Amino acid sequence: MAESTSESTSESTSPPAPVAPEARLRVGIDVGGTNTDAVIVDEQDRLLAKVKHPTTADVTTGILSALRLVLAQLDGAAARVSHVMLGTTHATNAILERRNLNRVAALRLGGPATHAVPPLTGWPDDLRTAIACGSVVVDGGVEMTGEPIVPLDEDAVRRFLDGVAEQAEGVAVSGVFSPVLSDQEFRVEELVREVLGDVPVSLSHEIGSLGLLERENACVLNAALVAVAGRVTAGLGDAMNANGISAEAYIAQNDGTLMSLDYVRRYPILTIGSGPTNSMRGASYLTGVTDALVVDVGGTSTDIGILTSGFPRESSTAVEIGGVRTNFRMPDLVSLAIGGGTIVGSANGRVTLGPGSVGYRLTAEALVFGGPVPTLTDAIVASGRGGGIGEIGGPDAATRAAAHEELLRRAIVEVDARIEEGVDRVKTSGRELPLIAVGGGSGLIPEVLAGVAGVHRPENHDVANAIGAAIASVSGELDRVFAYGKDGRDESIAEAVRLARDEAIRAGADPAYVEVVEIEEVPLAYLTEPVARVRVKAAGPLKTH
Repeated sequence: MAESTSESTSESTSPPAPVAPEARLRVGIDVGGTNTDAVIVDEQDRLLAKVKHPTTADVTTGILSALRLVLAQLDGAAARVSHVMLGTTHATNAILERRNLNRVAALRLGGPATHAVPPLTGWPDDLRTAIACGSVVVDGGVEMTGEPIVPLDEDAVRRFLDGVAEQAEGVAVSGVFSPVLSDQEFRVEELVREVLGDVPVSLSHEIGSLGLLERENACVLNAALVAVAGRVTAGLGDAMNANGISAEAYIAQNDGTLMSLDYVRRYPILTIGSGPTNSMRGASYLTGVTDALVVDVGGTSTDIGILTSGFPRESSTAVEIGGVRTNFRMPDLVSLAIGGGTIVGSANGRVTLGPGSVGYRLTAEALVFGGPVPTLTDAIVASGRGGGIGEIGGPDAATRAAAHEELLRRAIVEVDARIEEGVDRVKTSGRELPLIAVGGGSGLIPEVLAGVAGVHRPENHDVANAIGAAIASVSGELDRVFAYGKDGRDESIAEAVRLARDEAIRAGADPAYVEVVEIEEVPLAYLTEPVARVRVKAAGPLKTH
């Protein structure tokens, strides 16, 4: 996730602005590795207040502080807040750091056909050790047409669950072609309740699409993240209570929309990738542009993606998370290990960029803040890029960076080359799109860049991520295979639309205003009857009471 950096303002010098008694306000918060950003917007999505506060080691303290500071900028704001939206790296960090993960029992419905490649094959050893408490392949699964391969072996399921009862903190159930017919996965969920009681269960057809191993991997990761989701939602609730806010809370998910706290507790994996998508949605709002390249430069990384009709373009291929291939919906991004906190050095006469970053210690360790470590934020200041961004660190910042001017100049040249390469990698055609630079470290982006139709750095670019969370709508998505010979094409499409709408409503959308925003139909060849993969996305505004 790209996190905002560069600016370190935790207090606003402007006097608090008055809030009309009838005004309803929304708070957007985005947690990055360097700063936690918070904004307040009104019912017309106008930005009223913003703050950047250094992210704390325990993350939650940073959320509480950023919320307190942004509320302090508006008189009586806490009582007017109707919604709080949070974008967070908790789930991503838990996987990358192998910490705070549930022990998961992986149960595949795929015998006798899939024994050759057992569950968790190809996982990094340390991640498998942190998560797995047992896995099994039992007879079951269906054909692509929905016909059972063999009956589900319920006795084998019970024996496996009895064997992991003392260890399992979650169960992941994956069936062959379960996106076509999910009855067997639901039946196993019932058996888990009978044998293990109230243990969290993740079902693969609710998370991923076709591709058994990648869908199974995503399902296991989801089950491992349930406790993390519980801590995130509880922490957000505590921060809201501490600041006197009684409002509905939502978590940002990785398609640029929101989900309710109940929904995130069931599908925590959908929060992975939410940071870049928040920034992309915020970039679209700040510029009014709906089709563009977006480069989000944070403290530890830079994410490059493409906006299509105002939403991030989704990846059409398997995505690797923590060394594991998955196939649930994710934004199509190119991520670079450079950001405002990236440490600049030299080796064998060449400049080196990272991969280390000073992270949330930027204001203590970067040269421009009086620290000893050359960073790319120092390179921004030394180069004078980004207009006002180059004023970071006060009037003496440039002087402090001057001692390393040659090194920092070479670093900027290397950054330009990596950004241009990243832009080329994310583009799928020769068409030149405008490029929107956001994030606190966006001063790294030059004013002229090859292959783009101009570089735009909008006002309030530094909090585009929090703005994206604050203005987001709620969505639901269905990605399933339908056999048209059974129900007919029109009936199948109508069923897909209904299920996608239901998902959006479950996630927190207002039922009266949910609309279908995308329908994709891909016929599957070489089958004896008409079969197609149907993907439907529905979205709507937040439900209010």
